[in-house]
Amino acid sequence: MENAQEILVVFLSTALAIFLLLSIILLVICIKIANHIKRISEKAELITDKAENIAEFVSKAATPLAMGKIITSITEVFRGRTGKKKRRGNDE
Repeated sequence: MENAQEILVVFLSTALAIFLLLSIILLVICIKIANHIKRISEKAELITDKAENIAEFVSKAATPLAMGKIITSITEVFRGRTGKKKRRGNDE
């Protein structure tokens, strides 16, 4: 009976040691993943802050008159391009 108990104790202590080692390794991996996620979220926060600052700058800098001028310039560019195509067709 004593021999069976010793075998059982050795088996259980080995299994416990293996599970303890695996849990430590898993914990270290989880900590690394958490730190990596933290860095990613900090970078994302910085990017959103920059985007907010850019949007704020554009909203302050671009008055309705300036926006109208931009839209007018864009439409003139497109009209100029379509007008050139029509002129080429008429010249030929």
